[in-house]
Amino acid sequence: MPFQYKVSEDKKVRVIIDTDAACEADDPFAIAHALMCQKFDVRAIFAEQFNREGSTRQSYEEILTVLRAMKKEVPVFMGEETKISEKKQGGEVSPAADFLIEEAMRVNEKPLFVLCIGAITNVASAMMKKKEIAKHMTIVWIGGQGHAYSTPEVREFNAGNDVEAINYVLNSGVNFWQIPNDVYGKMRISLAEIERRIAPCGEIGRHLFENMETYNHSEHAGWTAGESWTLGDSPAVGVVLDPDCGFYHETEAPIILDDTTNKFEKGRPKIRVYTSVDSRFILEDFIAKLEVLYGKGSDTK
Repeated sequence: MPFQYKVSEDKKVRVIIDTDAACEADDPFAIAHALMCQKFDVRAIFAEQFNREGSTRQSYEEILTVLRAMKKEVPVFMGEETKISEKKQGGEVSPAADFLIEEAMRVNEKPLFVLCIGAITNVASAMMKKKEIAKHMTIVWIGGQGHAYSTPEVREFNAGNDVEAINYVLNSGVNFWQIPNDVYGKMRISLAEIERRIAPCGEIGRHLFENMETYNHSEHAGWTAGESWTLGDSPAVGVVLDPDCGFYHETEAPIILDDTTNKFEKGRPKIRVYTSVDSRFILEDFIAKLEVLYGKGSDTK
């Protein structure tokens, strides 16, 4: 059954999701959440690289899997195949970068938010081709180390997958909201809760649970606790749904070093940095929408 409430047109926003969807198991949760938000006019989803050969294609295929499971039709674009430093100078940009330029320059009263839940290669590529787009969008990035404390012992994954790209974007003056690792790392959920509350919600619920369970036993999951997970990409959805669902402050953008630690200099562009998010609001909103649209008795399960 559809939602019994409506979102007024003046509250709606355009959204593009840029995701390394096949890298870990949390991206599909954030994609599914965004696609269920009535406030969001999801214009496209971009496949992002995660510093492995063929990773952009893998992300592309996982995005299609999520869309099929949700019975949704949204344009999906291949992104850059490599990080910025490995691109041929003067070469063509990806279909994702071209679409971002087109959408950002479109005359539209609805603000444009780009949810970057991986490396930020595609956005940097688009901005390098047409700098003017920086004036026409807000970037929400899951990544980087916390500003109060950063250490080379913890290489932050999304920043580390394209350090040159994130520094280019941070230096551009684009409206930028950062959710660093000391914040997104607090989005905890147990596998038992996923099995009980999410898995029963149709084909998409089963996929989210089974994909998570498979990854939890993979060679890449050595960092996990075993019976719980961090849905670290979901705050990107939450802060656009409600920008006040966490505490934030305006500060100068860091320079991210090769080890993903932060270096601070005076006079840098100002960005918004979240220091906390309301994980209850984000998780419960996601699960409630999933139950309404894909749970028992729904028309789309």
